[in-house]
Amino acid sequence: MLNKFLGIPELASEHGEMIDHMLEVVHWFMAVLFVGWTLFFLYVLFRFQWRKNPKASHEGITSHFSTHLEVGVVIVEVVLLLGFAFPLWANRVDSFPTGPDVAKVRAVGEQFRWTFHYTGPDGKFGRVDPDLISLDNLVGLDREDPNAKDDFLTINKLTLPVHRKAIVQVTSKDVIHGLAPVKLRIQQDAIPGMEIPMWFTPNKITDGDIICAQLCGIGHAQMYASFEIIDGAEYDKWVVQQSPVKEEAPPLASAGQ
Repeated sequence: MLNKFLGIPELASEHGEMIDHMLEVVHWFMAVLFVGWTLFFLYVLFRFQWRKNPKASHEGITSHFSTHLEVGVVIVEVVLLLGFAFPLWANRVDSFPTGPDVAKVRAVGEQFRWTFHYTGPDGKFGRVDPDLISLDNLVGLDREDPNAKDDFLTINKLTLPVHRKAIVQVTSKDVIHGLAPVKLRIQQDAIPGMEIPMWFTPNKITDGDIICAQLCGIGHAQMYASFEIIDGAEYDKWVVQQSPVKEEAPPLASAGQ
């Protein structure tokens, strides 16, 4: 209820429900703290006003109530961190999905755009080499590599299938960027020289914005991309259509979902 009141974006991933639940708890917790500390502040202003206390007391409040309250706040924060945040993050970084039905994409950031590199119908990335990067080869794809023959790129548009696990390998060609598809409730920094994977499962046919979550230069505000979640069978056809080599994609278990 509080999330909706604050205008939280639409949810479009399976794990996002846990994140939204954690946000809801945090928001209510902060609301209680805001009201509580505000009432305490008003009480102190009234209790120790200068008319009733013309001479300053350096002892102040001798009660330990505030100390106990602060300890309680710390305990709640520890529970939120250890009980919600750590397990959720561990599942994102320790349990990557495998199998032929996993959609795989590389997201390459640069000032000021995103280039998305798809495996093509064979499900395998071709070799990339920074020395091969040019205006005609934005990710340095080695076309001599057999696995690269069906790879293809899109600019500022990420397309993925619904109800199928997706792994996005995030990297950068220049400075630190941040790939943040808001509706999917996930974000990963793009660091030059590193490929950092993130995974999620889209659970709704939709589209949305991808923002850069790091201040990456004077054109940061214009570094906008979008994503589209489509039907699994439609995605398979789209991959074949986009690939330079027209060959049938292997059958996938969740293609009809």
